[in-house]
Amino acid sequence: MLTNAHQNTELPAPPPRPAWEDLVTAALLGTDRRALPPALGATGKEAPAALLDAAAAQTVRRRAGLRPAPAAPLPEPAADDPRPRLPPAARHRLATLLTDHPGTGGGGRRGAAPDLMELLPQWLSLANARGYGPPPELLPALLNAARGRTDLRPLALTFAGPRALWLARLNPDWKFALRATPGGGVALPPTDDPTRIRQLWEEGLFAERVALLTALRAQDARTARDLLASTWPTERAEDRLMFLDSLRTGLSADDEPFLEQALTDRSRNVRSTAAELLSALPGSALAGRMATRAASCVAVDHTSDTPTLTVETPHECDAGMERDGVSPKPPAGRGERSWWLGQLVEAAPLATWRPRLGNRTPAQIVALPVADDWRGELHAAWCRAAVRQRDAAWSRALLGTPASPDAAGPGAVSLAERAKLLAALPAAERADWVAGFIAAHGLSEAFQLLGVCAVPWAGPLGRAVVDSLNIARDAGSYPWSFSGVMGLAERCLDPAEAVRLEALTATPDEPEDASPGAGGYWSEAFQRLVTTLRLRAAIHAELPPPPQPAPPAHPTPRQN
Repeated sequence: MLTNAHQNTELPAPPPRPAWEDLVTAALLGTDRRALPPALGATGKEAPAALLDAAAAQTVRRRAGLRPAPAAPLPEPAADDPRPRLPPAARHRLATLLTDHPGTGGGGRRGAAPDLMELLPQWLSLANARGYGPPPELLPALLNAARGRTDLRPLALTFAGPRALWLARLNPDWKFALRATPGGGVALPPTDDPTRIRQLWEEGLFAERVALLTALRAQDARTARDLLASTWPTERAEDRLMFLDSLRTGLSADDEPFLEQALTDRSRNVRSTAAELLSALPGSALAGRMATRAASCVAVDHTSDTPTLTVETPHECDAGMERDGVSPKPPAGRGERSWWLGQLVEAAPLATWRPRLGNRTPAQIVALPVADDWRGELHAAWCRAAVRQRDAAWSRALLGTPASPDAAGPGAVSLAERAKLLAALPAAERADWVAGFIAAHGLSEAFQLLGVCAVPWAGPLGRAVVDSLNIARDAGSYPWSFSGVMGLAERCLDPAEAVRLEALTATPDEPEDASPGAGGYWSEAFQRLVTTLRLRAAIHAELPPPPQPAPPAHPTPRQN
């Protein structure tokens, strides 16, 4: 018979369970660096197994004790996309381009098969130009492709439309779509609602404010400038710089008072940007001041047998020059006075020089000899001015003839400068000039110049490229040194050139001094080029301009 003492004995309380956070910490640091909670009672070699057993038991408890949470509200549906859907053939083509995985073959030999991923940007560009919208089921694959290729994102997001932003808010892998969209895809208030515009400008995030200012500037330049001026003194320096850059859109003489005020900004970068914008306004006071300073540095010397340009560099960079955007400290290896001269000439309106230098044309001015080895410095500054002011006459003069012995041209300091000058010329003239350059200097010097020509290449330019490739093939060298030009040709040649290229797809007889197997490699390269051009022709046929909606029919007047 049990005594009362035995009847009242209670079972010992179970040991306290270790906290989940303690188990996670011990697992992360390791049981040799972090002791287990005392409740587990395990040390040494037994500790890891005890930790895993405790974690497993705790996981079961946590799952069994989880209370159902209330259902989250469904996301708002994506905005409608009114653009017409793709024709079936174009939709199938897009699916094929998005599922292609380029090979990783080495050795410069890519085979005769075209690289479909390189056709995707062209497909997107044409679809955007035609005004088509995307098939919803292909949007994930399109966003994944754009995620891995930053160069593809602008075209892909334009084609994907509002549904891309809707999807990006649901999948963190596609956040780049929100970052690439001004304001993160936030809907901006209508430009005719000043109250909401003011509220967003004063309370919005930085990206939203930039997007608002950019959109407003494109539609109403004055309102955008006034909005910026209203908070200008209180903005951070880095924000002022970004906001000021938006004034490039619709820049006009009306912006001059605000930009003149920005010349006194405490930030050097803001002052420099304001000066650059003012120098792009030929009638601005800053352009006039720069013209006066630059003209005092360059003159024509008529005392020699041949009229010669003489250069007198500035002796100092005074406070007025600094205020107008002249940087006083030159980069390493550059003299101060030549540095100041280049900035003055670059910022002066090009119209300054004709009356200053004997009413000569730009071509006549560029042809004049320059004393004391100042020719390169002076012409380089004129190149930068011609690019900034997009002056075709000066660009033409500084480019010179494409067949000139010096491939860098009479005034350009590099082929890169020559490419920038070409951008100021009409597309047809640009293509003719580059075709002449290729005929005189070959393809090895022309890669940068080809990149600024309109696509598809005009007939003379395309024929010049193909002829030069044919000459390189006949020389017996490998095609790999021309892989960049070949890639450009696949993207830029007129698809009609495929017929003319057929003859080059055959393997040629190799001369005795040819590189081993070069003929076969050239044959594959031309086969790939022909196949790519035919694919581009098919893409154009599959993406015709969508039919325009018929105008509403007017009722026939009733006869009395």
